Amino acid sequence: MNLKETIRSIPDWPIPGVVFRDLTTLMQDPEAFKHSCDLLFQRYCDKDIDKIVGIDARGFVFGGVLAYKLGIGFVPVRKIGKLPFRVIQENYDLEYGTDILEMHQDGIIPGEKVVIVDDLIATGGTVGATVKLVRKLGGDIVECAFIVELPDLKGREKITGCPVFSMVEFEGE
Repeated sequence: MNLKETIRSIPDWPIPGVVFRDLTTLMQDPEAFKHSCDLLFQRYCDKDIDKIVGIDARGFVFGGVLAYKLGIGFVPVRKIGKLPFRVIQENYDLEYGTDILEMHQDGIIPGEKVVIVDDLIATGGTVGATVKLVRKLGGDIVECAFIVELPDLKGREKITGCPVFSMVEFEGE
């Protein structure tokens, strides 16, 4: 199945010159959604993973399914002020400023093997901050997994020391 064909491209959104890769169309297609989730499961089913860390918000969708299929725990990483218990925080850069991500301080036990999941890697800001959060709690990051990668934006460079897996690339498009 060609997952790339199920992803809608929206030119000039959210600002002129940007082509937004909309994965909601992939998620609405039952065959494409199942296929992408099955690929993630097949990749990690024999890796002895302890936790899946999903990044707000579409990382919750793919990461939640993966954690369920693997029979392991799911840890959400959210924007500031959305988690109800004690948290750790990490700042990250946006195009015009900074923002903060949070994770519950008891989300990961030192030494746990973790896969970080999000729908898309672009500049790497959110996943870079998530990597720092997981490392602060002593997690061992097995890999960072994405459905889509935008290699021109060099997001991989922000997550040094972590293998990266992506299913679809939109390079120079």
